[in-house]
Amino acid sequence: MLKKYWKKIGMLILIIACVFNIMNKFVHRLSLNKEMVQSARYVFSEQLNENKEK
Repeated sequence: MLKKYWKKIGMLILIIACVFNIMNKFVHRLSLNKEMVQSARYVFSEQLNENKEK
């Protein structure tokens, strides 16, 4: 029986894995504002470190 339906079972498992992956990304994503602030802090700290080395 498994031999007959292996493609359908594989596709079902793949679809379920993709749905869980997408839902996980929606739940744990940062807001755009927080991401922009963190990026700005990183760039600013890198520039400070670069200036200290000179």
